[in-house]
Amino acid sequence: MDATTAGLVVLFVVSLVPLLPTEVTILGMGIAAAQGGTSLAAVIAVASAGCLVSDQALYALGRYGGSHVLERIGRRRKLAAGLEWLDGRLQQHPRPVLVVARWLPSGGTVGALLAGSLRWPMGEFFTASAVGVTLWTSYVAFLGYAGGQLITEPGISLLLSLGVALILGSAITYGIRRGASASRT
Repeated sequence: MDATTAGLVVLFVVSLVPLLPTEVTILGMGIAAAQGGTSLAAVIAVASAGCLVSDQALYALGRYGGSHVLERIGRRRKLAAGLEWLDGRLQQHPRPVLVVARWLPSGGTVGALLAGSLRWPMGEFFTASAVGVTLWTSYVAFLGYAGGQLITEPGISLLLSLGVALILGSAITYGIRRGASASRT
């Protein structure tokens, strides 16, 4: 097995397991793609496949044991805010919310569990999940690729890409939390 194949296998496994550093792994593989180590399309496809399989498993877990799992998640302060935001919006605009949830910390995990516990039709969830996963993994991989194109030193390009991802993710999270606060008042 060559380094490219090993990297893609690791990417798939990390994408498959919730709460592992998927974003960092995709960024790193995007940088590798920019520096000729692998294909950017392969990075996006493998990461999307892993996240999609993970989402389906989480949906099933939410559907068949959701209230207990969601109770445990709700005890963690950071995840509770995301859960509250998602719960309120999933009732109104389910598909777009699941797509956007991908950009929240643990949003994909919580969204899949919540959709399962709300007994969403599996076909609708699969479609929303596939769109969200593909857009999110493409965004992260392109961010890594851009960092790898701008700076050829892998460590520095990873830090640059992570910094941009952190700033964008924080801005999105802040906007969502602000919107949630405004809607409560």
